Amino acid sequence: QVQLVESGGGLVQPGGSLRLSCAASGFTLNYVAVGWFRQAPGKEREGVSCISRGDDSTSYTDSVKGRFTISRDNAKNTVYLQMNSLKPEDTAVYYCATVRRCGAQVVYWGQGTQVTVSS
Repeated sequence: QVQLVESGGGLVQPGGSLRLSCAASGFTLNYVAVGWFRQAPGKEREGVSCISRGDDSTSYTDSVKGRFTISRDNAKNTVYLQMNSLKPEDTAVYYCATVRRCGAQVVYWGQGTQVTVSS
């Protein structure tokens, strides 16, 4: 059974850091492109970052460039999103998903993890 499970969300103060994990079961993550998305209350879901298959090239939405880093650990079959210098506007439910390629349609979604940035 194909499954993506996110973890690592929580409550953090502005300026703080969190690392989200996206663990896969039922398939091998290093053969696919993986994206992180987020949805804030009352807003549409948006793409945050993506890591391509093969060359592991990465991309980020402008609002997180220089603060977030996406990476993968093939041995752990896990993709990470390191989030630094967090801002209140980063508050959202974060989802990982496999995608056909970065910028293309989603194939599988995870269940999401809540990130709240507040003092």
